[in-house]
Order: sequence, then C-alpha cells, then structure tokens
Amino acid sequence: MADNVGLTTPRGSGTSGYVQKNRSLLRPRDKVAPYPKDWESAKHRPRQPDAEILEHEAKRGVEVKVLELRDKLEDEGVDEDEIDDQCEALRQKLEQERKDGKEMGPNSKRLKSHQVHDLAKAKIEESERLRKALGISADYEEGSHWRKQEERMRESLAKREAEDEEKLERAKEARRYKEDSD
Repeated sequence: MADNVGLTTPRGSGTSGYVQKNRSLLRPRDKVAPYPKDWESAKHRPRQPDAEILEHEAKRGVEVKVLELRDKLEDEGVDEDEIDDQCEALRQKLEQERKDGKEMGPNSKRLKSHQVHDLAKAKIEESERLRKALGISADYEEGSHWRKQEERMRESLAKREAEDEEKLERAKEARRYKEDSD
C-alpha cells in the first residue's frame, strides 16, 4: 500500500493488490452551474446571418447556373464565341435580378442543416412575418407585459396608501376639531 491507496495487504482478497486508474470514468467537462445566474443571458437570441456569406452563396448560385448553360451549349456543339456571349448575357441577367431582389431568398424547406446562415435568415424572415400577422409592434420587448402589470400594481398600491393616509389625516382633523369644540 503506497500513499494510502489500495488494500493494506492483498492477502485473502483474491487480487494481486495492483492498483489501476479507472479509465471508464467520464468526468463532466463543465464545472459551471447548469443555469445562468442572470436571466438576460438565458434569453433566446437568434443567430444573425453573415451578409458576406449570403452574398457569396448568391454569387456562387449565379456561376453554377452559368456553368450549367456552358456545359449544355458545349454538348450541343455551339461555337465558343456564341457560348461566351450567351453565358455573359445570362450572368448579367442573373446578377441584375439578384441586385433587384427578385430572387425570393432561401426556401427554408429546401435548406440543408449545414446552411446555417441561410437558415438563420429564413428564420428571421419567418419571425417577422409572424410578428406582422399577429400585429406585434417592432419595438415589443419580451416580458414587457409583466412589467406593465407590476407597474399598475405598484401604482394602485401607492394610490391605496395615499387614500389611507388621507383618511388618517381626516380622522386626526376630525379629532382635533372635536377636542377644540369640547
């Protein structure tokens, strides 16, 4: 037995007395509290899409369509100058549509899980449509209803206290008046 680890003597234990580390033990990675101390950090904040990545994906989509046209025309045996002209015309048309905003963003049903920025943009657009459909103002803050209710309760409590104090003052005034008249 070294450093008070293991058996004092292996005799009668059915083992050799050799001590090994338990390598199957899974220690928790995080030693922090499971809940945050402040609830502001616990609020759900949607991930904001990166505009540069979305722009890159849109440009990439344009180039994919241009290359598909080029492959199709090359398979048909069209002249190289004609292919370049048609590809450039298609590229200009698609770029103009993209800049004008005619392309209606990503369809969230067709997005893959690795397209996180497209998914984030689609989710923000969906939330905006839902907010407009339900008539929720753009400056609405989550939980503000409860704050308003608390403020009303405080106001009514303050009003009630003021009324009680006023009644107490009137009672004191009536007593003084009664004492003066006696």
